[in-house]
Amino acid sequence: MIGRLRGTLLEKQPPWLVVDVAGVGYELEASMTTLLALPGDGEAVSLYTHLSIRDDAHLLYGFAREQERSLFRALIKVNGIGPKLALAILSGMDEDAFIRCVMDNDIKALTRLPGVGKKTAERLVIEMRDRFPHWQAGTDVSADDVGTGASAPAAKDPLADAEAALVSLGYKPSEATRMLSGLEDEGSTEAMIKAALVRRMAG
Repeated sequence: MIGRLRGTLLEKQPPWLVVDVAGVGYELEASMTTLLALPGDGEAVSLYTHLSIRDDAHLLYGFAREQERSLFRALIKVNGIGPKLALAILSGMDEDAFIRCVMDNDIKALTRLPGVGKKTAERLVIEMRDRFPHWQAGTDVSADDVGTGASAPAAKDPLADAEAALVSLGYKPSEATRMLSGLEDEGSTEAMIKAALVRRMAG
């Protein structure tokens, strides 16, 4: 099991990133929450990881915080929630926001997430109440652990990249386009994705 990687961030193409560790490039998929916390290309980075082994592929997922990985692991134990949907949930809201939704029985907020209908939201509320990891203040990775530095250089078409990233999370192309409408001035792909997700969760 690969539990953590420390190396150099080679590439960040949401929702994917590549980290060089001693000359080996590890490709990881990450939530938008983690991607937004990362430094620019060429900077040092450290990520908690989760390895998923399937018959047709070995998939590695990266997390900026240990709490985020713990919640990811709890989510994929829920019936009907796979890694892709778990990442979409973590991209739409952070751990604390998700806990509040579950504890407050906020089905409406959960259904704003891609791929989460009313029945799935109800199942999440029922099952996750008993599956929360132990959340303790101060256990998250610090900013120094994740890495610091300037934002990654803008892609050739950051708007198209942002739309592709939202589609990969489970939003329909037409919905992704609406979410990004008017956000062209946000600049980077990551900034547009963040603004679009905030807009979506605000209803």
